[in-house]
Amino acid sequence: MSIRLFSVLFLFTFTSVFSQTKVSGHVFDENNEPISYANVIFQGSTEGTTTNENGKFYLESRETWEQLTISFIGYETLIVSLDKKVNYNLEFILKEETAQLDAVVLMTGKQSKKNNPAIDILRKVWENKRENGLKRFNQYEYDKYEKVEFDINTIDSALIKSKLFRGMEFVFNEVDTSRVTGKTYLPMFINEAASRVYGDNALDKQKEVLKGNKNSGFNDNQVIIDFVDDLYSDYNVYDNYLKFFDKSFVSPLSRTGIGTYNYVLSDSAYIDNKWCYNIIYYPRRKNELTFKGDFWVADTTYAVKEINLQASKSANINWVKEIYIEQEFDVLNDSLFLVKRDYMMSDFAFSKKEKSRGVYGKRTTLYDNYEFDIQKDKKFYEAEVYDYDKDVYYRGDEFWEENRLESLNKDEEGVYKMLDTLKTVKKFKQIYNLGSILSSGYIEFNTLPLDYGPIFSTFGFNEVEGLRLRTGGRTYFGRNDLWRLEGFLAYGFKDDKFKYGISGKWLLDKKSRFIISGGNRRDVEQIGASLTTSTDVLGRSLASSAIVGTGSNDKLTSINLTSFAMEAEPFRNLIFRAGANYRTLESASPTFSLDYNTSTGVESEIKQFETSLSLFYFPGRKMTGFGVERHDANDDYSRIFAQISRGDKSMFDSDFDYTKVQFSYVQPWQIGGFGRLTTSIEAGKTFGEVPLGLLSVIPGNQSYFSIYNTFSQLDFYEFVSDTYTSFHLEHNFNGRLFSRIPFLRKMNLREIISVRGVWGEISDENVALSTTNHPFSIPLVAPSDEIYYEYGLGIGNIFKVFRIDFNFRGNYLDSPGARKFGVTGSFGFNF
Repeated sequence: MSIRLFSVLFLFTFTSVFSQTKVSGHVFDENNEPISYANVIFQGSTEGTTTNENGKFYLESRETWEQLTISFIGYETLIVSLDKKVNYNLEFILKEETAQLDAVVLMTGKQSKKNNPAIDILRKVWENKRENGLKRFNQYEYDKYEKVEFDINTIDSALIKSKLFRGMEFVFNEVDTSRVTGKTYLPMFINEAASRVYGDNALDKQKEVLKGNKNSGFNDNQVIIDFVDDLYSDYNVYDNYLKFFDKSFVSPLSRTGIGTYNYVLSDSAYIDNKWCYNIIYYPRRKNELTFKGDFWVADTTYAVKEINLQASKSANINWVKEIYIEQEFDVLNDSLFLVKRDYMMSDFAFSKKEKSRGVYGKRTTLYDNYEFDIQKDKKFYEAEVYDYDKDVYYRGDEFWEENRLESLNKDEEGVYKMLDTLKTVKKFKQIYNLGSILSSGYIEFNTLPLDYGPIFSTFGFNEVEGLRLRTGGRTYFGRNDLWRLEGFLAYGFKDDKFKYGISGKWLLDKKSRFIISGGNRRDVEQIGASLTTSTDVLGRSLASSAIVGTGSNDKLTSINLTSFAMEAEPFRNLIFRAGANYRTLESASPTFSLDYNTSTGVESEIKQFETSLSLFYFPGRKMTGFGVERHDANDDYSRIFAQISRGDKSMFDSDFDYTKVQFSYVQPWQIGGFGRLTTSIEAGKTFGEVPLGLLSVIPGNQSYFSIYNTFSQLDFYEFVSDTYTSFHLEHNFNGRLFSRIPFLRKMNLREIISVRGVWGEISDENVALSTTNHPFSIPLVAPSDEIYYEYGLGIGNIFKVFRIDFNFRGNYLDSPGARKFGVTGSFGFNF
């Protein structure tokens, strides 16, 4: 999704509005050393900022100011006259104070935790910690206006003259300057949404009713909006940890903040007729997930009136150079505060170097017209929106004049106007289509409702097929299609055989999401790569095409699968599915046997009809779309799966009668500032006598890739069972430990630990059924004596994209060919 986002963000234009006063510069001490986190403020105002870790700052205001004040504890305050409205690259030198403050000497760098008036005020904030005002009432409702914008930043002559924008130079007619960073930027995309939010604390329910949505030309803009909403999740500054980009930052108002931040009492002033204290904070250590900034606290209620947060440049986070947050509150009385305005800006860039070019992602949210204790029926909150309402996305100017809680400035208005022109440019269309291909993996045909792909599956390799070529496609009228067909055709050069698959699905009822699906696939697959079996017609595991590995990947199966299923979602995120499938299985390799004994001899092919009833539950999952295929808007939710399958030999001349039950549960946990833990449990049992092809194979991993829910030190088919229970635990500390080791700190590495284990057994009858005289018959062994376990130590974020895992086998070391130690790795673009 992010690839498409950054490809599409090449596209648009605007007109500029220049602020009245702009200042940038560096602050040094008398030894020409930069002063970090110095306070810079327009004299006589509350508009200010702090210097970064290199002593650099940028500050602007829509008002005209004639003086600038620079101060820091331990130094004399400097007041400078501003001769011009625009003053760039100034240098200031602060002199050390010779006097002491109240007999306590406060120097630069780390501030004292004792006799510090800022910390005394912070403790008062804790004592009077404000619960979100919405929680004070049984019911609440309010208007919400959200504006999302993307801009290319660091606009210079090299970019303007680049081949990329040749033929589109008109977009650079005027360029604006960021009030946060001082960089030039080019707005490219804007989306507005107006809604009414309703909540009931007694029912623990909330519902947001979208009244209008407007964007700068993308009909399919929901991908971008989902991306932003997932990154910029709601937060409460009073919480100990604030989650952004799947990372937990320590809040400056946290009870653990004293050990994380330095606090300085900087100023006091009236804000909305309330006397407030200004406290500056900045991190005690580098490379941790922390902020710098300031907040204003009311002197009697100790409620936070305003707060600014700017992520430390050294914070262990990828692809993001800047994070800047502003939040304003309406303090109604001594016990109630409500969020009035929330602004967040991020600078997405490949490099954190000062002059590197990136993309600003901005979200502004305003709240107004609060009403309380207006009760609504429970059915109001449970009612779902099932249809795509086009009227919501085509509101007129009168609607937006009435529902905008903040007017657009001229450059934002220009985005709407200029994009209409840009969409007619051929080169722009080509860039947009390339971004779409990289994101979805499909090539769109403009004249037909068909897509070709996925292109990333074109090439494959295994020891049975050799080089494998694959072509495929799908029907595609739009994101909300009620039906979809897709298929593929593949050819293996070594086995000289064609494979194919075709499937279809149809959404018959939007309210219950009643879907029917079916299809047929004839292919070669590694069926020992997962405990929880799948009847997905077009599904194929990564292990089926491993190019290199720790051993021979020849234990592959030829499968011919026909399936039919019906599913419904009667309650949100709770899905029931009933299905039936018929499949034939036989070995695809002369060095692998699926033979089994029968009363008349030995058979090599399994023919089996099976029915299944499945339950899927995804608490906390958010979805977008209204069609037969929907898309996840988040990934931090639980996944619960339960299934009972019944094999019936009386149907279609099948070979076996059996019953199989399966269960799996995957849960991500955010452990405050200590990273993210992912846990999973799987269990299953097969009742009845079945051959190897229908047993549960403990999933090994013979590739050099780190694959979750597999056992890195097991070969395929090393353990086979008819009863099993497994667990996987993986914890990513997100650099929490490495950031405290001096020589590792700047590398921004991330430490991962993992433990995984499985217990299983297999009946003597099932062992005997698959024990034949075939020279490549596999000895069926289950980890029944003790739980088989592995553990691993990993280092992530190597060059920002690579992870390496060192895996250790804990027991069963005497097994033939047992791999005691192994190294695996993976690539990924993670924040």
